[in-house]
Amino acid sequence: MVSAPYPTHRLIPSQYPPIGLFDTVATAADLDAVLELTGWTNDRLVAHRLARLPQSERVFGRPNSSIILAAFLHAAPDGGRFNGPDLGAWYATAELNTAIAEVGHHLRRELVARGLATGRRTFRAYRARLAGSFETLPPSRRELLSATSWAASQAYGEARRAAGATGIAYPSLRHQGGSCFCAYRPSLIDDVIQAEHLAITVTAATSRIEVSRL
Repeated sequence: MVSAPYPTHRLIPSQYPPIGLFDTVATAADLDAVLELTGWTNDRLVAHRLARLPQSERVFGRPNSSIILAAFLHAAPDGGRFNGPDLGAWYATAELNTAIAEVGHHLRRELVARGLATGRRTFRAYRARLAGSFETLPPSRRELLSATSWAASQAYGEARRAAGATGIAYPSLRHQGGSCFCAYRPSLIDDVIQAEHLAITVTAATSRIEVSRL
């Protein structure tokens, strides 16, 4: 078990606006009403994910509650390394450079898939406090850090979430020496503040990542 440092860092594409719909919600009943009114539950998958999130973990009434909830309710179609598509998780890093390396890698993969030579995307950086203790990976389970498949790590992560784990700490595959965290409990993600705006440019043919602050 390890504790996450403070702050941790997370990058979110700027195309997703930081609308604080749930930051001033006062009760759980109000949260459900706001979700319905805003259309968050119009998407069948979002409604399904909300049902999987315990009421005690539906954060509201504090700054950037919407940013936290979005990480869990608007999961990627293929999931993440330690979560399946049915419910998202909050991924963060101990250092900003590690977060840049991680998103740069995935942006490059997108370029290759689309047959593009270069790509540029802007991100908002968020800093947060991750409370609780994070499990480290068993040394014998090297497949959990596979560079080509998330099948084993998703099954492992969802089993740990079902068992009540706070989250998982693991080494970055994209930034040597970097540390990453997968947090499963929204209620333990706190002090979320928006920080830098970054423009990240990558090329499909090289590993170079160019970063500029906006």
